[in-house]
Amino acid sequence: MDSHVTTVESKVEQAPTQAPAQPAQQSIATNPYVGILGVFLGAGLATLNARLVSVGLADLRGALGLGFDEASWIPTALNMATMFSGVFIVFVNVLLGPRRILLIAAAIFTMVSALLPLAPTYWAMVALVVIAGLASGTFYSLTMTFVLTALPKRLIIFGIAAYAADIVFVSNFASAVEGWYIEHLSWHWIFWNAALFTPLMMLCVYFGIPRRPPSAGPWPSWRGFVYFSLGLSLFYGAMDQGERLDWFNSGTIVAMSVAGTFLLAAAGIRRMLQPNPTLNLSFLNTRNIIIIALSIFVFKFEHLATIVLVPGFLGNIQEYRALEIGHALAWVALPMFAVVWLVAFTIVYTNSRLVLTLGLTIAAVACWFCAHVDSSWAGNSFQFLELALACGFACTYVGLVSSIVLEGLEAGALGSFANMATFSGFMHFVRIFGGQIGVAVMTRFITVRERFHSNLLGLHVQVGNWLTDERVRMLSAGLSSGSTGPEEAQQRAIGILSQQVRGQAYTMAIADAFILIGWTVVAYLLLMLFLRPGKISYKALRNMK
Repeated sequence: MDSHVTTVESKVEQAPTQAPAQPAQQSIATNPYVGILGVFLGAGLATLNARLVSVGLADLRGALGLGFDEASWIPTALNMATMFSGVFIVFVNVLLGPRRILLIAAAIFTMVSALLPLAPTYWAMVALVVIAGLASGTFYSLTMTFVLTALPKRLIIFGIAAYAADIVFVSNFASAVEGWYIEHLSWHWIFWNAALFTPLMMLCVYFGIPRRPPSAGPWPSWRGFVYFSLGLSLFYGAMDQGERLDWFNSGTIVAMSVAGTFLLAAAGIRRMLQPNPTLNLSFLNTRNIIIIALSIFVFKFEHLATIVLVPGFLGNIQEYRALEIGHALAWVALPMFAVVWLVAFTIVYTNSRLVLTLGLTIAAVACWFCAHVDSSWAGNSFQFLELALACGFACTYVGLVSSIVLEGLEAGALGSFANMATFSGFMHFVRIFGGQIGVAVMTRFITVRERFHSNLLGLHVQVGNWLTDERVRMLSAGLSSGSTGPEEAQQRAIGILSQQVRGQAYTMAIADAFILIGWTVVAYLLLMLFLRPGKISYKALRNMK
């Protein structure tokens, strides 16, 4: 091992893992492994809560009698609040530490989740959803921070595997959970799920994360963080609602975008005039950190294959109900859960970037095969491809998070709480905001391609064309027995033919979306060629305490 590696390892060894606690505050013995279980539960519950609200939106609309426009703002409000607190918590964490934040946030999240189904009005529900998002948004950002500072260095890779298993497993299992709640319990459990399990997280945090005293001296200004967090939240909302409201043809989207731009500019000016010591942006100014961070966006974009494209196809073309979609997707969660541990062991003896590359490649190849989808495909048609995607996602997520951690360790993320908070907050920002950019791009792409294919198909499906007329006659003959006359049978036949054209256009748009994911992965793999070689590895970390 060369001298540079030895130097880096010695710095990692000497880096503070947690702030010294006051003697008077050591009455409760804490176990870091219990604390890690707590933060993993928090990240998983926050992910599951967001997915349940998203996939259960149609059931919420039906139960509450909400219109499509009204209901669409419920998940948007939740995710905007999550975006805000996920960034702002960087400031609060440096001052208060994760224990106080998580206990308070978890208690609020539990109470609000219990009250949400009982909200008397729509606006009361939106307000409670915002509070829930502000509370649960803290769970994501503090998870990896605590893993890095509490686990022995030799076990960090397995903490990463647990984190990956937690997030990826929950994302694939959410549809099945929501469908089961609707079929066997009620829509209330979309929210009560969090109220039931969050107290367990609180117990783990209480007995697993040590106290540390608040930062001494006057607190730095929080205004810059508020400006930046609000600006990002507004941009997030604009992207989430953009396709529904026709983007900049909507006054709402324009207002949110202008306000977000103003707030981000204000945050930038305040940063130049009065830098906040709890944030070290220069720490992020390295090529490797930026390129590796982009892998989060690529993974989130690639993951849309199983959380948007396949469910969208099954729901729109095959008319699957939520529970049926859940059954078609949930089974891969178990293989994925097992694969992440195998990947973790592999990374110890190989290279995290190679595993990341392998995972992206496997998923991209699976997407290329999915691009052959046609309207005859059903849930079982995707089984082999879903398994390939699951293995690819498991390799990708463990590979990218482990690569991110190594870059942070090499750059000195553990050298100070400001560096660690900045690094963790930046990665969380890319995960949430970058993920929403991917969703907005994919939604717009599918809409545009569906219109394109519909117009092309429409050129060949016109009255007077002998193939069209023959198709209408065949459909009319089949519908004549259930119609009052030939005219009604013909009108019903024309309606069915129109639905078939729309279905075929949507299927072709889904196929194009799979191809887009494949080319996005290819572009990122080329970008990875510009990464500088890493100086430390997990094999070296195994020898560290």
